[in-house]
Amino acid sequence: MARQRTDAEQQIADLLRTARKSLQMSVAFLSRMDGTTQTFEVVDSRVPVLFKDGTTARQDTSFCQKILDGDLPPVIDDVKRYPLAMSLPAARIPRIRSYVSTPVTLSDGSLYGTFCAFGFTSDKELTGRDEALMKVLASAASVIIEPELREQQRRDAIDGRLDPLVTAGGPSVVLQPIVDLTTGVRVGAEALSRFPREWGKAPDVVFEEAHSVGRGHEVELLALRGAAAHLDRVGGYVAMNVSPQTLLTPGFTTLMRDLPLDRVLLELSEHDRVEDYAALTAALAPFRAAGMRLAIDDVGAGFSSLRHIVVTDPDVIKMDRSIVSGADTDPVLSKLVESLLAFGHGCGVTVVAEGIETAAEAAALREMGVDLGQGWYYGRPGPPEALTPVAPLYPLAQPA
Repeated sequence: MARQRTDAEQQIADLLRTARKSLQMSVAFLSRMDGTTQTFEVVDSRVPVLFKDGTTARQDTSFCQKILDGDLPPVIDDVKRYPLAMSLPAARIPRIRSYVSTPVTLSDGSLYGTFCAFGFTSDKELTGRDEALMKVLASAASVIIEPELREQQRRDAIDGRLDPLVTAGGPSVVLQPIVDLTTGVRVGAEALSRFPREWGKAPDVVFEEAHSVGRGHEVELLALRGAAAHLDRVGGYVAMNVSPQTLLTPGFTTLMRDLPLDRVLLELSEHDRVEDYAALTAALAPFRAAGMRLAIDDVGAGFSSLRHIVVTDPDVIKMDRSIVSGADTDPVLSKLVESLLAFGHGCGVTVVAEGIETAAEAAALREMGVDLGQGWYYGRPGPPEALTPVAPLYPLAQPA
């Protein structure tokens, strides 16, 4: 059964039909040239049995390549007049006798392929006017082609980065200490994913890209496995980040079943959209019953966190760095922190401040009554060995 054309391919087919009928030829096609192979991506033909989408041929012996090289003219009214053309395979099978071809170029000037039409009889009426028509139609085709091509190139680039990463076991996972602001003693650590420096991409961008090509769950689960591997190496709890989509997958359920859940704090970002809160709550229920705690991350950075908090009834809320940084000097930020703190404590929730970078910020947040904090002031993300011990008597499952 023939593959159904995409909308873009159908638009190309309409352009080809216009070319074929206007030139009164038998076949018109758009081909992709990759350097070795000519692929007839979209074909409009009066003899579809012979010419179909996806047919391939050697590029170096094609009419199109010889025309691109300047060895043959772009308009050939009678193939028999050109010995080179007659020596090509297509002059024998399928006995091409007239030909018009023009290159298809993209907005950056690169060659995509060719926009062509041919007939099985010579045609003395073919002129430069017909070449001009083909150029106009080829230009229209390039406008249709380019968005899908760029999207495929984007997807290929992402897959090209992810393939070796996944084969190697996923991102590296570092830990950043989380401390009791009153005592300064570490109570836990957040697991943070790190990707190759040469990518030049922040972790949230990498995860977003992975989801955009259908591999987000795969990469997230590998990151969670990396975070879980640290549980045997550090004291206190380990905070692990997961998107709502990945949380609903069987792979997540399988992973969580094997963990000491009383030492796991699962963080949901407020940036991540929740499609089905009932399903999310149901998926979390058995793990929370077994001692796992739930945090809403990045609170204050957007608009969805309050709904996340109301519906999921978390154990912890983590104030985003955007409202923590400068809270010691900016009265508006300090009021916002105090409001979130009152809201959290009113709901019986532990409040964590993220992104603390100075002693003044730490002192101000401690004075306001924020429970826990993390940030460069207390330690940069690093290996488990860099973490200080936790308080021996600190209740790991329910930090105060």
